[in-house]
Amino acid sequence: MQNLEKKVKTLPLDLHREVEDYIDFLIKKRAKRPKKHFSLTWKGALRDEKDPISSVDLQHKALNWWQK
Repeated sequence: MQNLEKKVKTLPLDLHREVEDYIDFLIKKRAKRPKKHFSLTWKGALRDEKDPISSVDLQHKALNWWQK
C-alpha cells in the first residue's frame, strides 16, 4: 500500500483527482448490487387462450423470432 502512495505522490497535483476518481470507479464497480427479483407480471397471461401452449413451444417460437 505504501508503494501506491509513493507513486501517487510522484504524480502532478492535477492528476491526483483523476486517480481518486478512478479508485472510486473501481470501488463502485466491485460493490455488490442488490439482486432484483422477476416481476412475473406476465404470469397467467395465456390462461384464456383457446389452444393451450406449453413453455417449450413458447421457447421454440421465441428462438425463431430472435433468428429472424
